[in-house]
Amino acid sequence: MAKKIIIAGGGASGMCAAIYAARNGANVTIIEKNNVLGKKLSMTGNGRCNLTNLDMREDCFNAAARTRMKDWLAAFGATEVIRFFGSLGVVVRSEDGYIYPASGQATTVVTALCDEIRRLGVTVVYEQQVKRIEVKDDGAKADGDGSGAETGARYGGRYVVVTDKDRFDGDAIIMATGSLSGPKTTMSTGDGYYICKQLGMSIKDTYPALVGFKCDREDGLPAAGVRSMANVSFYLGTEELAREYGEVQITPEGISGIPVMQASREVIKLVSEKKPVYAEVDFFPDYDDKAFTDLKQDMMRFLDTRTLEEFLQGFGNSNINELVLSRMKLGKGMKMKNISPSMAECILDSYRKLRFRIVDCNGYQASQVTTGGVSLGDIGDRFAYVKDEGIYCIGELVDVDGRCGGYNLQWAFMSGSIAGTAASM
Repeated sequence: MAKKIIIAGGGASGMCAAIYAARNGANVTIIEKNNVLGKKLSMTGNGRCNLTNLDMREDCFNAAARTRMKDWLAAFGATEVIRFFGSLGVVVRSEDGYIYPASGQATTVVTALCDEIRRLGVTVVYEQQVKRIEVKDDGAKADGDGSGAETGARYGGRYVVVTDKDRFDGDAIIMATGSLSGPKTTMSTGDGYYICKQLGMSIKDTYPALVGFKCDREDGLPAAGVRSMANVSFYLGTEELAREYGEVQITPEGISGIPVMQASREVIKLVSEKKPVYAEVDFFPDYDDKAFTDLKQDMMRFLDTRTLEEFLQGFGNSNINELVLSRMKLGKGMKMKNISPSMAECILDSYRKLRFRIVDCNGYQASQVTTGGVSLGDIGDRFAYVKDEGIYCIGELVDVDGRCGGYNLQWAFMSGSIAGTAASM
């Protein structure tokens, strides 16, 4: 008789697990609380869906995961993700090692997964929220209310998944309920943490990750949004916590962009604890100290009748120019001939160390992933709960998070494929 597997959650990891389990001959049911599968996946990568990355290394994931990530990546790395989607008919292309569907559309990926799920005969139950998992003792019925009465689904397996509307039995359960991150429309509410805690698992503290930050408006922020290639460093006092390079976005509310999101994983806990964290932006990342000193000396030839506004108009973004002058309490109409060379140098130096005090993050709804979750100490090498090997935890539910650039979807597909295969055996 085919093994019955219930998968709680129809996101990237849950769909992947369903396909691998069904291909292995299992009878699979997905329970999804949205009215469609892959809702969050359809939005990922600004709608383009960065599936994986050819530069796939364990140090691109959180510290807690690195010691085990090497073995998992050896079992199912970037090459296996590409092969998997090839088996679904999805052609991919590399953009500097970042792997995307050739269509450039995340909907291509979701549709291919859903079509394969349909072809394999996987049952999908929509708009039901998993509430708890009941484990039968020695084959006895599990009925939550103690009455012994059977309701809803027929019970034949060792586990019963109780939803807000029904009950489903299975020989194995794969928890793929996701995390707290994502807009309200994805219904990412972290239900799985509570369910797994009920089963005896440890839950590591959770925080939003790959997220932008709110900054102290009293320090001054640009009047309009600014995008610029820059280095951004985060500090706790004088201690540098993280440094990243890329397109930084500075708005009247705060600071974001890929480098900020990458660094957020390293500083989010301190920000949540209201520690004095600062972001420092260098708008001239391609200049070493000597080159920038030479640039400043060259700018000294403009200490003439032009105004400060005119002096800076070819040096930096106009909104940043206004911000720098405002912070230094200098009027943009001041004549350069009335400003000393040392003051002019001080103004220019501001563009290499423009600081913003971080007061908060933009929250789970604006974050791409969540740090924390089910402790890896409770999860075996094939993602089964170490105290009950019929229950598996995968994807964002687990205390694993990676950098931007395909690493988190790699984790989803990797954990889904390994768990789906193991559960069906």
